[in-house]
Amino acid sequence: MMCRVLTHQGQERFMKVSRSVRIGGHSTSVRLESAFWNTLEDMAAVEGLSTSKLIAELYREALEQHGDMSNLASMLRTVCLLYQQECREHTEASRQRA
Repeated sequence: MMCRVLTHQGQERFMKVSRSVRIGGHSTSVRLESAFWNTLEDMAAVEGLSTSKLIAELYREALEQHGDMSNLASMLRTVCLLYQQECREHTEASRQRA
């Protein structure tokens, strides 16, 4: 049986959107699906940052950890997935304690 995730999603969540962000004083363009932009906006709100500042901070952290950043968009998609996974795990742990 297929999971049918796609049948319940609006097309707008799959649309690619380009946005300009400043990282280390340089402007760059990032192209992501709108669903990832939504997650980044949620993350930024939780952190009390603009989305652009969050991306700059994630970029800085990635350079500190790995010394290289070959694909910013790919890193941001991965961060979004990890963030959502951590949110689910936190929610499940809260339910188990209740």
